[in-house]
This record gives sequence, structure tokens and C-alpha cells, in this order.
Amino acid sequence: MSDLKATVKETKDGFHVEGYEKIEYDFTFLDGVFDTSNPNLAGCYEKWGRCLAVMDRNIFDTYGDQMQAYFDHFNLELKIHKTMIGEKAKSIETLLSIVDSMNAFGIFRKEPVLVVGGGLVTDVAGFACAAYRRNTNYIRIPTTVIGLIDASVSIKVAVNYGNYKNRLGAYHAPQHTFLDFGFLRTLPKAQIRNGFAELIKISTCAHLRTFELLEKYCDELIDTGFGRTDGAPKAVKEAADEINRAGIYEMLKLESPNLHEIGLDRVIAYGHTWSPMHELVPEVPFRHGHAISIDMAYSATLANVRGILSDAEHKRILGLFSRAGLSMDHHQFDEDLLEKATKAILRTRDGKLRAAVPSPLGKCVFLNDVSTQEMHAALRQHKAIMKDYPRQGAGLEAFVDASDTGYTMNKKPAENVNGHQGPKGAQKAIINDDVRDGLYNGGPIHDGAATSEASVAAKHASGPEGINGFSEPFVQNGVTPESNGASNGH
Repeated sequence: MSDLKATVKETKDGFHVEGYEKIEYDFTFLDGVFDTSNPNLAGCYEKWGRCLAVMDRNIFDTYGDQMQAYFDHFNLELKIHKTMIGEKAKSIETLLSIVDSMNAFGIFRKEPVLVVGGGLVTDVAGFACAAYRRNTNYIRIPTTVIGLIDASVSIKVAVNYGNYKNRLGAYHAPQHTFLDFGFLRTLPKAQIRNGFAELIKISTCAHLRTFELLEKYCDELIDTGFGRTDGAPKAVKEAADEINRAGIYEMLKLESPNLHEIGLDRVIAYGHTWSPMHELVPEVPFRHGHAISIDMAYSATLANVRGILSDAEHKRILGLFSRAGLSMDHHQFDEDLLEKATKAILRTRDGKLRAAVPSPLGKCVFLNDVSTQEMHAALRQHKAIMKDYPRQGAGLEAFVDASDTGYTMNKKPAENVNGHQGPKGAQKAIINDDVRDGLYNGGPIHDGAATSEASVAAKHASGPEGINGFSEPFVQNGVTPESNGASNGH
């Protein structure tokens, strides 16, 4: 919810308008959000007597009947827009399909849409709500580790446009976010590990106690879905609850004064200086958590080489990444890639590196004066250190597969599965089905396939404007991206 207060003053040549917008929204930790013993969610829709939900197909298949029973229990009419959003379908076409459902439902001006799913779903549906009548309310229920820990903190919503990632979007806060970590019971371990990186990020630079708990319970947290699987030790669940609450709270404290990202020195950008390039360089792209882990591990080595992070703390950071099975290096991470990634981020960050690094562990400083020679020396040192770690710093299940974009069902590509019905009880609620209508195939967004070289990935890791986000055109074999029909990146 927001509240705008403004003043208008006459000036010699006209008028001066000064406005301030109050933004407020709530988070509720709740295990079993669709359990009929928990009336919290129903209370948000009681005055309307109904609910339009936009939800991910995988969540619909797993929880659709339970969700239908929940709304039936509270005598609330439920209508569902079922979607399946990967990067290919994070498009304006998918957004417009959601808008069609809002029209068909007859959404009222202040009536909140319910959005259930991972970060891609909340991004697109959130932007649809931001655009619909310029400001329609929505309530979020994130269902992945990254969605719960990281994306839930932000008020950014967006879709991709052409080959531009998140090029169209807005800042639009939800009315409420329900944080139900019970969804992690059914989340694949590879995705648990992927989200674990975000907790390492915030704890390394801002919350030492959380880092210590991650160290202590690393393996158990990943193996038990943060203490949510059957038979998980009570101590692990209690530790997970403390970690999750502290991590989210710390990120909210850091980000709330900068919700519109006017300030560019951001603690939670640790791991996001060079990672956009890492994410797309391999022929099969890295998962986001692994890409930022490579960046974080190298950044820690850079801080250690500089003498602002002790040897002992440096080893603790690398040790946690290794135990979690997260990537710390890959063979295509070389000096050439490092220079290209640095040029790209300088444009994004208004000419300054603003590299967040731990110093000491649990706190953060920003580096702006790192020379190319110093970065190269740190990279050589990092490569030498990685030889002593399992897999030479490579991660487990580090690369995306079809499940990351929502295109598999029962281990088969969704494009090849016909006649899918899903849970029977919730079928009556479906108002629109993007999967049935083929929208999950999406638009022409580049999904990282065949990006086997840094030069190709560069155009997808760029700043907001310019050729590849660099100050000069990037040339490969005498060909610029424009002459080859390519466009620049995110």
C-alpha cells in the first residue's frame, strides 16, 4: 500500500511540485498457508468474497486441490490463472494473458490478486498488477528458496523484452507477503542449494550470526529442505527458522531505504559484480546461485589479497561454499572474461566498480580503486587456491536444466506433454491456462543456450544502454553484434 503527500508552490516562472510516497507492506511467517486452521490468507479476501490467483503450474499440480479446499472452507470463490513462466515466457504476451484473466474476473480497483510461485511468476504477475489501472493490489506467496529469501524483499517487477532481460518493469510493492517455508518440502535439492547462496551472500557481508548457523547446519539444511522434510531434526528446523528470519530482516533493513535503487552502493549486491557474465558464459548457463557464488568466492579472494580479509575468514567463506556444493570457479573464468564483465558493470553502476566485499566477515566495504593488474593477480591466486578444493571449485548440479524454466513435467519436456489435467478438485477454478494455450513457449527471449564464449554472453550481461553495456562495440572475428543481428543485454 502507498500514500502520496505532495505540495505545490508558485515560482517566478511557474510551479514546483514536491511529493513523498509512503510505502508500507507486511510479511507473515506461516507454515501451512493453505491449511484451514490458518485463516490469515482468507482474511485478506473476506471483504471481497472471492479471489483471483495467478499460480505456477507445478504448484497447482502439487497444492491445487488443497488450495481449492481452503477457499471452499472459508466460502470464498476461487478462480485460477494457471501459468508456467520460464525466461522464455517471461514476456509481454504472458503479462497480457494475465491481464485478460483480470478483465474476465472483473477485478475491482483495490481488490488484491493472489500470486503464488517462484520469482519469475511474481515478477510477471506483479508487473501486470502494476500496469492494470496503473496500480492494482496483489498478495505474494513465494514458493522457492530464492523467492522466499531474496525476491520477496524486493518490490521490483518486470518482464523481458526481445533479448533484453527485465527491460520493462516497475517498482510495485505487494500488500502482503506470506512466507511459508513448507513449500521447500517438495523443492528439488538442486534448487535448495541454488537458494542457499543468497543466504551466504547476506550473512557474509551483514550478519555474522547467520553465517555461523549456516556453517554449523549446512548439510542438514540442504538435505532436509531447511528442516521441512519428514524426520528432520528439531534443532535443524529451529536453526532454519532463525536463519530465514534474520536473513530476510537484514535484507529488508538494507533495502527498505533504497527500494527504488537510487543508491548504487548496495550490500546485497555482493556476488553481483561479475556474476552476470558467469551466468551465461557456459554453453548451458549456470544457475543464478552458482553464478553469484563464483563471484562471491573470487571477491573474497580479492579482499584477502588486499589484506582486508584475514586468511582464516577467507578459508571459512570458501569452506562454506564448498560444503554447500556451490561453484567457486569454472574453466572459462579467465582474465578476458574478467575485463569484459568489469567494463559492463562499470556502465551499470554509473562509472564506479562498487564491488561489495567482506571486510571483516559479517561486514562489508565497497571497492572502487581496483586496477586491472590487481584483479588479474587475485584471479591467479584464486585459481591456485581452487586446486586444493573438491572438484577444483566446481559446484554440484550447477547448470540449469528444463526444471529451472518450468518446462518439464514428470521429467518430460512440457512442450511434448498433451492432455494434462492436473488435480481434479481445482480444475473448476481455472479461468485461464497459459500452458494449454502455449504461452509457456514464450517469446524470442535468449535463454542462454549456445552461449559458449564470453563474447556471446557479454551482450546478455550488459548495463541498461549502449552496445553490450561497454564503452566501445565488442568485436569478435571482425563482426560487431549489430552487424550479426544481435541486440544488447539485460
